[in-house]
Order: sequence, then C-alpha cells, then structure tokens
Amino acid sequence: MAKIEINKEKCTRCGACIKDCVSYSLEGGEDLFPRAAEGGEERCLNCTHCMAICPTGAISINGKSIDDALNPSLPDSDKVLGLIQSRRSIRQYKDEEISSEMFEKLKAMLPYIPTGCNTNTLHFAFVESKSAMDYLRDYTRKKLLKILESPFMPKLASKFSKFKTAFENGEDVIFRGAPHMVVVSSHIHAPCANVDPIIALSYIELYANSLGLGTCWCGFAQTCFKLLPRLSEMVQIPDEYKPVYVMLLGNPAVKYKRTTLPEKFPVTEITDISEVKMSWTKNARRILLNFIRG
Repeated sequence: MAKIEINKEKCTRCGACIKDCVSYSLEGGEDLFPRAAEGGEERCLNCTHCMAICPTGAISINGKSIDDALNPSLPDSDKVLGLIQSRRSIRQYKDEEISSEMFEKLKAMLPYIPTGCNTNTLHFAFVESKSAMDYLRDYTRKKLLKILESPFMPKLASKFSKFKTAFENGEDVIFRGAPHMVVVSSHIHAPCANVDPIIALSYIELYANSLGLGTCWCGFAQTCFKLLPRLSEMVQIPDEYKPVYVMLLGNPAVKYKRTTLPEKFPVTEITDISEVKMSWTKNARRILLNFIRG
C-alpha cells in the first residue's frame, strides 16, 4: 500500500500525474487538485511515474523526495548503437577481481531495471570474490562428474556428457575462469517470473560493458542451478525464489578489434491488418507453439 501526498502549494493542477497513472490511483478533486482515488493507494504500483512527470515536484509517494531523483540525461544514439554492436560474450577473463567500486556502480543501477507490474520481486546474488567463485567451480565440477558416472544420470545432465574428460582434467568448462558472476532470481509468484530476470541481465550486461567489463550469458551455469539445489543455498537465494539465469562477469583477457557480422533476423513490416481465417488444426498448432517451453 502506498502513501500518496500532494503539496498544494506546488501543484499547478495540470493533471499530468492523473493522465500518466496506469493503475488509476489518482483522480481530480472538486478543487481540481489531484488526490488518491478510492482504493488508489492499494492499487498504486509504486512506480513513481507521477513524481517523475510532475513539473513542479508536488507529489510524494511513500515519503520519497524529488530531491533524490535525477534529471534525464540521454547519451548520443550512435554511441548507444555502438555499445550494442560491440558487445561480445567474453569467455576469457583476467585472473583478478574487479574493484568494489565497479560492483557498487552495478548495484546502484539495479533499481532502474523495469519489471512486470513494477514488482520488486527480483533477487540479485553477486559473487564478489574469486575465492568464492573457485569454491563454486570446484563443487560444481565434482558434482557433475559424480552425476555423469551414475547409471541414473538425469536427462538434464546429458548435455555435459561430452565434457566428462575435461571435468576429470580439472578444466573449468562451466564458468570459463570468470572471477565473478551474478545470479538473478524471481519470486515464484511474480507475474513475469521467467521474463524479468532476462530483462535485468540485459541491462546489467550493457552497463557492465560500458564500464569496460566482460560478461557472458551462462546457460551451462543455469542448468547447474537446476541440477544442484545446494548452489542456490550457497549464493543465498531466498526461499520462494527461483534462480532463472546466470551471467559471468570480470575483466576481459581479450579485446575484439571490430564488430562481428551477424546474420539478420526475419522482420515483418505490418501496415494493414484484416480478418484471418484459421482451421481448427492451425489454431491448435498456434496455441501449442505459443505455450511450448513457456
């Protein structure tokens, strides 16, 4: 539940806050000053869009002050595009820890990551020491070897079968020698539990790259968190939270001289839409495709 306060001395009664409120938590009073609508404080998403759009800073949500807000500062679009184009998955890292200042910058950015219904139900587990990563590395390798040697190997572990010799030789196939990683989890009852962590890691990745850090989306590590439940306890993922994806992090030991030349994705340009007739078989197939691996 939110506490909505209006400073009538500052308010110009422009109505911008009311128009921008997606949860209809605000309404105009008889004096045209905005106020909490009936049930509005219960519906409020705490997105603070009303605070952000108010030209005079007349609104306060849960005691938050506009003095802590920032003025928008947009970077050059060509530089943003260059950052996206130059992003690479890093699988070679320097044998060193990144600074605590870098971690603080990354963590300070997290509240600005968008989530479905503006829910604050993400959890970020940053492994900030190389010694901790080494422990996880060794534990994971030994456990995977044990699973691969079992006659009851789960199907989920079959993707690691080709690395059995590498595991036996002590090679770090999973974490690629990364000195750090971040595990993003979401509450099992969150409205967008499987999507929000991916959005979050996309923001972390681009910001980390702008800081000169290297990152890698680690599907192998994600599978390990499914196979080895103790990993979740080791990185202190709260109860009722599901680890969704893992990103490796560190100072890159390689430098790419140029961008890659990726293949283009198919794009459909829609300018007009008309009624579409579908057979029941095609309709059923489309429903199946929409939900498969959902």
